[in-house]
Amino acid sequence: MVDLFAQTLPHARAIHADMRTLDLGERFDAILAWNSFFHLGQDDQRAMFPIFAAHAAPKAALMFTSGTSDGEAWGHAVSEQVYHASLDPEEYRALLIANGFKVLSFRPDDPDCQGHSIWLARFIA
Repeated sequence: MVDLFAQTLPHARAIHADMRTLDLGERFDAILAWNSFFHLGQDDQRAMFPIFAAHAAPKAALMFTSGTSDGEAWGHAVSEQVYHASLDPEEYRALLIANGFKVLSFRPDDPDCQGHSIWLARFIA
């Protein structure tokens, strides 16, 4: 995927890294964890919120996808089994607030977005 990104946008910077240990030393106006964040275990998801905050510029937007309730599940992508985990939406809300984000929207199973559950928050710390 990084190679495809680089081919499509050759002048843009593409970084391949483990999000759980990410420390780029810079802040961004937008952070997107789309169809990636929910492949982490629950404890790893909890640990991501300080990482999101460390990379958020003032008023940065954070958007990520999650499940709709606390739990773990296995699904399929092409012919591979893939792991999914989610926290309870109220725990996501509490983690966002505790790490300096204001929740702008949570759309569970959004029919306008192929059934994804989408969070949008703004960094206000």
